[in-house]
Amino acid sequence: MPTLAIKGGRVVDPSQNLDVVADVLIEDGKVRSIGAGARADRVVDAKGLVVCPGLIDMHVHLREPGKEAAETIASGAAAAIAGGLATIAAMPNTEPAVDTEAAAEFVVLQGKRAGMANVLPIGAVTKGRQGVELAEMGQLLRGGAVAFSDDGSPIQNADVMRRALQYAKMFDRAIISHAEDKDIVGSGVMNDGKMSMVLGLSGMSRVAEEIMVARDIALAAVTGGKLHIAHISVAGTVELVRAGKGKGVRVTAEATPHHFTLTDECVRDYDPVYKMNPPLRTKADVDAVRQGLADGSIDVIATDHAPHATEDKEVEFAAAPFGVIGMETLLPLVMTELVHGGVLTLSQAIAKLTVNPARVLGIAKGTLTPGADADVTILDPGREWVIDPTRFRSKSRNCPFAGRKVRGRAVAVVVGGVLHTLE
Repeated sequence: MPTLAIKGGRVVDPSQNLDVVADVLIEDGKVRSIGAGARADRVVDAKGLVVCPGLIDMHVHLREPGKEAAETIASGAAAAIAGGLATIAAMPNTEPAVDTEAAAEFVVLQGKRAGMANVLPIGAVTKGRQGVELAEMGQLLRGGAVAFSDDGSPIQNADVMRRALQYAKMFDRAIISHAEDKDIVGSGVMNDGKMSMVLGLSGMSRVAEEIMVARDIALAAVTGGKLHIAHISVAGTVELVRAGKGKGVRVTAEATPHHFTLTDECVRDYDPVYKMNPPLRTKADVDAVRQGLADGSIDVIATDHAPHATEDKEVEFAAAPFGVIGMETLLPLVMTELVHGGVLTLSQAIAKLTVNPARVLGIAKGTLTPGADADVTILDPGREWVIDPTRFRSKSRNCPFAGRKVRGRAVAVVVGGVLHTLE
């Protein structure tokens, strides 16, 4: 493999507390050195650009097998590259679910065939994601799974969740909790509050999220298991995670761009593109999520990329499926809303997209340490552009940020030493 030098960029690597103008030398798919005067077979001029570890999205839905009209592993991996992502972790709510070793191996194989971003499977916690009988976690790990979740469905039975945390602890792997009490949510389709009353739509109470988060943190405290709370959306949940961390519980959490950017006011026109689960909440919740990101209570930023075929999403609001796409808008929204918006420093934002998700998943990614896999993202922090879903590499178009002017964009991604240019 030819050597590659990324020269003169601002190298930001939170895993090493590094923020310096330097060259990054890549050889045989690994980071060889960070310094000055690197020589290589191929040179990328990164002057004026930011060079960081390859970005990671630890929460995506790729729909294959079962709903390939909405997304495939190949199209999702291509969308990841287009968004500046080097690694994505795919949730198991496919048809059939990723609850066996063979199913996990299929995701790994299809990702390798695509030859784009690294694709890592997340295995189901329970067989068929039914919340009753634990899946064979050891076999799932052998098949390539990096964590466990029944995402899209909560684990309603507390004892099943307790045993899952105990079982996963044997492998030091995380249980990713879709925190939602289905009995409380019922048939809700948006946030329960003033807007749901005005619009005449059934509400989803914030208490449904808070109750499950409180329960799961208590179970993690008892078992010593590794718990990760997916897609935090309400202020009370942020406080519960903050308190759990303060007590030494092994709990981490993630937030999505739509939950730190949009509110339930967006639903006013009944556009199903704004229907997701958890739903868009209030301005106070958005502010709390941003504060949780700023103070470290929320460790990770992920997309919950949930593609749907156009004919499925473009129906009346109550009948539409939950979910929005996000891989190709993740980086610009983080840069625009959080970095340029003064919520996070550039290093803090990159940490939540690299080393932090790598640590949650227990994978050797998210760093430019010499000897590490040569996964690198090169981005232009000042690039202004307008989000246009018709130009996306994803097969789906259910993006709630269409037409939004943003600042910041990836210009190249290196995956295992292979350069993908985006211009």
